[in-house]
Amino acid sequence: MVADWVRCERCADLIYGKRFARTLRVCPDCGWHSPLTARQRLDQLLDADSAAPVGEVQPLHDPLEFADTRPYAERLADARAKTGLKEAVICALGRIDDQPVVVAAMDFRFLGGSLGCGVGALICEAARTSLARRVPLLLVTASGGARMQEGALALMQMAKTAQAMAELDEAGILTVSLITDPTYGGVAASYATLADVILAEPGARLGFAGPRVIEQTTRERLPEGFQTAEFLMEHGMVDDIIPRSALRPTLARLLALGGSGTSGPGGPTAGPATRGASGGASGAAVATPHPGSAPPGAPGAPDTPPGRPHATPHAGPDGGPEAPAAPLSAAARHPGAASHGTHGAGAGAAGAARSAVMREVKEVAERDAWEAVRGARHPDRPTVMDYIGHIVDDFHELHGDRLAEDCPAVVGGPGRVGGRPVMVIGQHKGGASLAERQAHRFGMPAPSGYRKSARLMRMAAKLGLPVVTLVDTPGANPGPDAERGGQALAIAENLRLMVRLPVPVVAAVVGEGGSGGALALAVADRVLISAGGIYSVISPEGCAAILWKNPEAAQAAAAALRLDPRELLRLGVVDGVVPEPPDGAHRDPAKAAALLGDALVEALGELVPWEADRLLAARAERFGRFGLDTGVTAGSAGAQLHTGRGAS
Repeated sequence: MVADWVRCERCADLIYGKRFARTLRVCPDCGWHSPLTARQRLDQLLDADSAAPVGEVQPLHDPLEFADTRPYAERLADARAKTGLKEAVICALGRIDDQPVVVAAMDFRFLGGSLGCGVGALICEAARTSLARRVPLLLVTASGGARMQEGALALMQMAKTAQAMAELDEAGILTVSLITDPTYGGVAASYATLADVILAEPGARLGFAGPRVIEQTTRERLPEGFQTAEFLMEHGMVDDIIPRSALRPTLARLLALGGSGTSGPGGPTAGPATRGASGGASGAAVATPHPGSAPPGAPGAPDTPPGRPHATPHAGPDGGPEAPAAPLSAAARHPGAASHGTHGAGAGAAGAARSAVMREVKEVAERDAWEAVRGARHPDRPTVMDYIGHIVDDFHELHGDRLAEDCPAVVGGPGRVGGRPVMVIGQHKGGASLAERQAHRFGMPAPSGYRKSARLMRMAAKLGLPVVTLVDTPGANPGPDAERGGQALAIAENLRLMVRLPVPVVAAVVGEGGSGGALALAVADRVLISAGGIYSVISPEGCAAILWKNPEAAQAAAAALRLDPRELLRLGVVDGVVPEPPDGAHRDPAKAAALLGDALVEALGELVPWEADRLLAARAERFGRFGLDTGVTAGSAGAQLHTGRGAS
């Protein structure tokens, strides 16, 4: 129902209600496009009586038992009562001008259209329906970002939905995004910008960081129209701006391109070796040698003539490849490392090696969340370059994104870990001095940093090198230049690239793991965290300012976000915790590096024998299960991996 009279929120003119309805809720005088609910959007776009619901999913309910000034469970119940929706998105199968389509339409009224476990599961279900029926997927976005009340599990939905988009790319299914006002944060940096065609309504805003965050960070006044559809069009980030009255015919023409369901190049039989490391249609094709193998002629390479495929390892008892000989441990490379803690990789009395990481919640000491935050940010904590200096032999830093610049917040290049050739990429905060940190942008990458890391990961895929990432960032650079350079798209592209990278990927959060800026280097087969690290969907200060309306509540926010290693292991966000010296890595950087080296060598030794298909399937399963209620109730964190139902 429309009121008898409606006041335009832009020009303040009064509009007769029936006229407002006839113009699809667009001001006839100034062209302001009013917000639509998800149901209104479906009613406007889909042919009459063509909509059918997409399958149900069962996400976790309040996985963190989060409470700010009110319990999250109450906020969720209120949102459902006020909107009549179960979640912030409605998914339907229907037709636009008789062209079949699966539509996922977001509703900003439901907790700001935030991306949580439920939304992530529904977007993936829509993508699965699109894939199964071989019809295009249309995403209508309206969101303030990832849902803080679901912590790192909400963050994981960015990778999960990027995986779903990559599968549609590989199957040759058309994807279209319609950006509506506003679309920010984790939605902008994942599925919203990973579509083949990106359309926007006039005036719709899209970006990774919101205007208020940018202005507070830079103390600069942003220009009029910053991040609007018109700005995005000028900077090459959307394909077209379509007024609401022209959406149906425009979409029908586009959908006709992807409605045949035929399989040509890049169809369902095309895998990552022929479609490119990113899994996207635009990704450069890469060869898929046996992961971890050195190129022919390189030190340690097998005596295989050029062009001959590497032999497949013998099958082990579980049907997978037989375990290789134990790799050289960091303890052997760093004398004394075995005495640095009880979780090193040194052999015990019976000759069996202990795990270099803590995999059970009970092994990890409880720690005050705010103390964990302070420890991860300690100015004397080892930097990524400190760790590389201790752990990586023959490291050679490579520079530049091949487009515009070399971002100093991201370092990377080939080297050897435990004698094994790898590609190492990390976020470098700089040293202890303010000048060094400023020179490295405090470890906050610009789009060029993510593009540089993507270039190095594609190089690793080409050469068959495992990828090791070291994460230490407060978050992606929130400045206006980063937004002009496409920060959201750069992060999203990295997520899509990493979910389909055909080589082993090991990520270690060695300090701060701040939001999507950290996740863009942490979509991995094994995700580790140092005992002194943290990993969160948002900073405690940012969470406190938004939910508590008081930055002084940062300590309470840190506890509610469950960002410390023990909680992250319980939730299944990380696969293991790397021990550190007593009182923190900054007390003994060499010892901390030796322990981290042990953990990396162990993870690589486990993953390198796996063939690409097994890696990709396991990685997809790892991220695909985040936030779903699987009903698993076993007691160990390992048994509960990624379900969010681990033992406390």
